[in-house]
Amino acid sequence: MEESKDQVDQPPPTNITVQGDADIDYNWLQIQTCNALSFLHLNYSEVSVRVIGNDEMSQLHVKHSGVEGTTDVLTFDHGGDEHSVRADIAICVDVAKREAEKRGHALQNELLLYIVHGILHCCGFDDHDEKSHALMHEEEDRVLSSIGVGAVWSNESC
Repeated sequence: MEESKDQVDQPPPTNITVQGDADIDYNWLQIQTCNALSFLHLNYSEVSVRVIGNDEMSQLHVKHSGVEGTTDVLTFDHGGDEHSVRADIAICVDVAKREAEKRGHALQNELLLYIVHGILHCCGFDDHDEKSHALMHEEEDRVLSSIGVGAVWSNESC
């Protein structure tokens, strides 16, 4: 009977990778991404996050969005269902450094905000108009608060 209980307590299969060349705590970002996915009941997800700089992000932004210049996050949604997302997410450490400094919070929290933002895009959230923008960022803060990080977006000065 004990073996069955242990099997139930094991985490569901998720495959999360967070990597890059920046001097940041990738393990913390990976753990917090898993926590966010678990909170959202997306326990069977495959998410690959790449932390990149301005130059690489600018190239991706032009290539995939047709927009010149860098951005904070680009999400490549590969599908999923009510229990999973499958995505590649690129987040820009240079944008995150500027924004974290401007807002007075930790770089790690800003980067995690970008990851959660990308995951929420895969869940159908959008931020192209004022109402959907507000709803998406409220959800980001709800997720981040629920996993113990605290609200990040609501600390924005813009």
